[in-house]
Amino acid sequence: MLKEWHEDVEEVYDQMVAWRRHLHENPELPFQEVQTARMVGDILAGYGIEVQRNVGGHGVVGILKGGNPGPTIALRADMDALPIQQENDVPYKSQVPNVMHACGHDAHTATLLGVAKILSKYQDQLHGTVKFLFQPAEEQFPGGAIQMIEEGVLEGVDVIFGNHLLSSVPLGNFTVTKGSATASSDYVNIKIAGKGGHSSAPHTAVNPIVIGAQIVNQVHMLLSQKVDPVQPVVAAITMFNSGVAINVIPEEATIAGTVRTFNQEQRDNVKTILTHILNNVTVTYGATYELEYTRGYPPLVNTDKEAEIVRNLLNNIDQLSVIEIPPIMASEDFAYYVQQIPGVYFYTGSASEDPNTQFPHHHPKFNIEEQAMKNSAKGFLSIVHYYLVPEDA
Repeated sequence: MLKEWHEDVEEVYDQMVAWRRHLHENPELPFQEVQTARMVGDILAGYGIEVQRNVGGHGVVGILKGGNPGPTIALRADMDALPIQQENDVPYKSQVPNVMHACGHDAHTATLLGVAKILSKYQDQLHGTVKFLFQPAEEQFPGGAIQMIEEGVLEGVDVIFGNHLLSSVPLGNFTVTKGSATASSDYVNIKIAGKGGHSSAPHTAVNPIVIGAQIVNQVHMLLSQKVDPVQPVVAAITMFNSGVAINVIPEEATIAGTVRTFNQEQRDNVKTILTHILNNVTVTYGATYELEYTRGYPPLVNTDKEAEIVRNLLNNIDQLSVIEIPPIMASEDFAYYVQQIPGVYFYTGSASEDPNTQFPHHHPKFNIEEQAMKNSAKGFLSIVHYYLVPEDA
């Protein structure tokens, strides 16, 4: 039966491409996925799948109950786009100014719709239930996952799986990380209060720009010395704003950035180090500070048993293989799901020899090799077959 399912992917592929390109032309930002959600819900309903709309905001849940009792598994796709002006010139270029699918969520949504279409044909042969979770707002904290969980999407679900296309992995490959798959993402905002003055008399002022520069340098220097190098930490200062005139020492400066780690101990350690730096530097210069440290998405940790199952399943798909890559320092709110129930987040390579498919995620020229959607679909179908089709069926 699994071979037949995989063959069905070829038949559904053109439809997946059409869905993906429509979504690419009509992207919607996090928490604004109104038209995307309507499209998804209508397509699912057209295949006779029970549909729940407006779950956790604009989330859509499709429920396919098999003809026989058994476990319930959830498959998740994210739907939102990014506030980026698309720069690559493709026939299906975004029609929305300053918004584009620069991370592959259009393909994730189209792929899971294709999987739902195929499985709806075999509903009577399934021993259990499939929940299709089409999630809004992965790209913007607090994210859509936690809201969907709060509205009960995991009730009765035994295990959950998610997939992400990856432009750094060649087409024809999967990767399944055991343990930490993505990092936490915490948000730092620092306001330094100094004393303004004339640029000709810096000794009468307390320059928050000079102080901010010291803080930035100390963050990078001390993290390299105080954090265990075998436990990766990335602290990226991405904003530094101050000043209104070339001959005026300003009163304030603001610094912001993100901190990414793979475990709770390191999250706490980095915050402690940052607080020490702020205390020491500002006292030395006679300034004060305010720190906002927001805990974002937690690390995404695949459960061991399910990761081993998925690795074996994906390795057994014809002409596809699982390769090893290090954990990714990006963050993912799929982490909230696997905090609640067992699950796995795996990656599908989407880079071909065409350099246009090799741009990094969140780049204004990001694009995928659409053939990768076939591979993701086959991966999901193999997982469903393993859990919901007994060997003797």
